[in-house]
Amino acid sequence: MKTMFASCAAALLLAAVVPAASAQILIGQSADLSGPVSASVKETILGSQLVIDQVNAQGGINGEQVEVIRLDDGLDAKRSLENTRILIEDKKVVALLLNRGTPNTIAVIPLLDKYGVALVGPSTGAMVLHKPLQKNIFNVRSTYQREAEKAVQHLQTTGIQRIAVVQADDSFGKDAMEGANKGFEKANLKPAVVALADRSKPDYAAIVPQITKANAQAVLWIGSGTAVTEGVKALRAAGSAAQIITLSNNAASGFIKELGSASAGVIITQVLPYERSFGHPMIKEAMALAKAKGQNELSPALLEGFVATKVLVEALRRTGPKPTRAKLIATLNSFQYDAGGGVEVTYSPTDHSGIDYVDLSIVSEGRFKR
Repeated sequence: MKTMFASCAAALLLAAVVPAASAQILIGQSADLSGPVSASVKETILGSQLVIDQVNAQGGINGEQVEVIRLDDGLDAKRSLENTRILIEDKKVVALLLNRGTPNTIAVIPLLDKYGVALVGPSTGAMVLHKPLQKNIFNVRSTYQREAEKAVQHLQTTGIQRIAVVQADDSFGKDAMEGANKGFEKANLKPAVVALADRSKPDYAAIVPQITKANAQAVLWIGSGTAVTEGVKALRAAGSAAQIITLSNNAASGFIKELGSASAGVIITQVLPYERSFGHPMIKEAMALAKAKGQNELSPALLEGFVATKVLVEALRRTGPKPTRAKLIATLNSFQYDAGGGVEVTYSPTDHSGIDYVDLSIVSEGRFKR
């Protein structure tokens, strides 16, 4: 699986650098292609490209080929802002798709509003992108607050009482913590400890002793990519057997690979149906397209890219030939779509929330399992 994802991701990123001569509809994406969450982002791109390739092979959208221009921001919000400016002002994209990161997405909102450009399916579940309504952001996935709330409730139902929280000290971490606090309140519990962690360079020498001293039975780890995998390894090295639960921003095969032998028993929340539910129409569709390209497995991150891109493609199709930014937004503001098997996406002028779905998966031996 490692080789499959690496080779496919490399091919897709290369394709993104070389413009397609026949492309008539340009879509933009700024995301981390080289930094701490690049493994997850590349899987999301794989899912997105399955849809784009199928559409182009069938003649495009209303006869027009589609190209996604992808720029690397390394999960740095300043680079996201500059990338987005380039995509909107210089590349003249009609829409943005699957931009990654909470601070990164928040940073580009003024540009979206200035130019009237839709961002579909940002790869973040920040509540600030849902409420108050952001007029040019059309969410597909559920919120981090719902995930964190459900994570705490799940732990409590299994009899766990001492739950520690490691919280990324940024807008993403603060947002998810609000949901965790709702979960603690409903469970009539208080966190055993809340340890703040630098977004990209957590101080594990300070964090891990707080968890072990509190004798935590479980840890809700709110963070991204290597900041979490290295933390879990440090916790295990310190002798802690605490249950780990983290959010869907880490629901990727690359994340599990980075965990290695420390992956056993880790729980990851998910915001789409389980990727091994092969009877589900959406999973069946994605798997058929993946197998046609030599991919034999799906991942939650791949599915997020797949579904978000399906939503954008359907909106472009309904907008008609030569879609403009304004026409696309008008289409999205009156939009109802079944992405497969009852996974409904509905937008209105007052609600851009997307899918309200949260589930849990246990990681064992490097694979996602129920």
